[in-house]
Amino acid sequence: MTSAKKTSVDVEQCLLLTGVGGFDWDLRTGALGLDAGSLAVLDLRPEEFNGRVTCLTRRIPPEEAVRINYAVTEAVASGTDRYGVYFRARRRDGTIHLGHARGRIVRDGEGRAVRVLGVLRSASDDGAELAAIDPREERRQGIALMVQGTTQALSRAVTVDDVVAVLSGASGLDRFAADGLVLGLVEGDKLKLIALVGQTMQALDELKLHKFDESQPLAEAVMTRQPRFVASLPDLARRFTRLRPYIEHMRLDSAAFLPLVAQDRAIGGLGLFYRGRKDFTDADRNLCIGLSGIVAQSLQRAMLFDEERDLARSLQATMLPRGVPAVADCEVAVRYHAAWGGRDVGGDFYDVVALPRGRIGLVVGDVQGHDTHAAAIMGQLRIALRAFAGEGHPPSTVLSRASRFLAELDTERFATCTYAQFDPATGIVRAVRAGHLPPLVRHVDGRVGVPRVPGGLPLGLATEFGMEDFPEVRLDLVPGETMVLCTDGLVEDAALDVDTGMANLADVMREGPERAEALADHLS
Repeated sequence: MTSAKKTSVDVEQCLLLTGVGGFDWDLRTGALGLDAGSLAVLDLRPEEFNGRVTCLTRRIPPEEAVRINYAVTEAVASGTDRYGVYFRARRRDGTIHLGHARGRIVRDGEGRAVRVLGVLRSASDDGAELAAIDPREERRQGIALMVQGTTQALSRAVTVDDVVAVLSGASGLDRFAADGLVLGLVEGDKLKLIALVGQTMQALDELKLHKFDESQPLAEAVMTRQPRFVASLPDLARRFTRLRPYIEHMRLDSAAFLPLVAQDRAIGGLGLFYRGRKDFTDADRNLCIGLSGIVAQSLQRAMLFDEERDLARSLQATMLPRGVPAVADCEVAVRYHAAWGGRDVGGDFYDVVALPRGRIGLVVGDVQGHDTHAAAIMGQLRIALRAFAGEGHPPSTVLSRASRFLAELDTERFATCTYAQFDPATGIVRAVRAGHLPPLVRHVDGRVGVPRVPGGLPLGLATEFGMEDFPEVRLDLVPGETMVLCTDGLVEDAALDVDTGMANLADVMREGPERAEALADHLS
């Protein structure tokens, strides 16, 4: 019998000797780990690698980096767990050789891609594959993929913050094959830098807001609407002396300063910075200009959205009550959280109306639609409800008159509403509903109930169909009990129906604090 002798195998050394190395890429942070074998495949010294994907631009041309990134992106999007891609790399002496990357996508418990583990190998012996690759066609494909990837990413950006997130995210610099990025917006006579991306770009932090003149290269490009390509940043420092101390800290070699022009208006500028690049070919310049055009269109769309949303928010704020009247022997707390989605602005409203003989009127409602028109209708309807309630009418009359008021407006919108008239001296509540959620009541013993308030059609529709009947229900609250009125935004979302949401709200109320203000915070 022959006994086997245990031997120690240095796996990394074996891989290194056979021209193979491993890598570990964290998709959440962008951090990249390369072992000695992978560094050898890329002809990089350990001190030349900083653990970031962008550092590979020393060896991997931009169009090749885009193809690799596209292969990973396609694997992630398609749900597959493996990919393989050939790529060209530039050795230290300038010669081109072929490499191959094979990776495995690692996903978390919810199926989201979080890491890529794989191997790099020298593929210079793969003659057939190398011969089959047409460098010109490869470059055209690489440029197309770079433009396509940037366009797709920015097409999902709605706000200016979304645009900044795309440019500053883990793959932001990869999309431009750059080592640093600056994004500036024109604000009056200033150019405001809203994004500084890259390890050394914070050196420009002091210049985040500077005068919009030709003393800075990015501002100059915006003012003249002409791109500036700089093959030597030290030379740039001699032209723009104020930049000299910042450039010394950035440790970058070249840059492109690009105006962002949309609809014949200069709205900002994009600066791209590179390490290791010494010149810009005509193709490089055209690519930069094309990418800046994509950014400009996306940024203009986002700026218009932000302006429209801010206007809607301001309009909505003016339509809501400025305060809640003090009520003797009663705590009243209000919370209003506008839910924004796309260009949507909510039509939800509320009011607390002081009534004769120490009573109060509580109003909660929701105008159909999510736009500035809904906000405008909401404001008019709230004022009408306040007027009808203040005249001392019974709750059913208040809603019937409000329905008539809405029907007579030049709109096809309807509104839901719950109105409760409360007398703190007696604890009597007289409640009516117009297609809205009923109130919830937490009793002294902690039980939470949903009183049966039959209700009628939504305001506006009730008048249109001649059904202005809003049955009034009397509730009797005792000291220590709490009544809650809300809109469906608190209890309903895409994954939750109203009934389940109301049940969940009752559970939260049951466990919530006793005082009204604390409970309002708890529920919101």
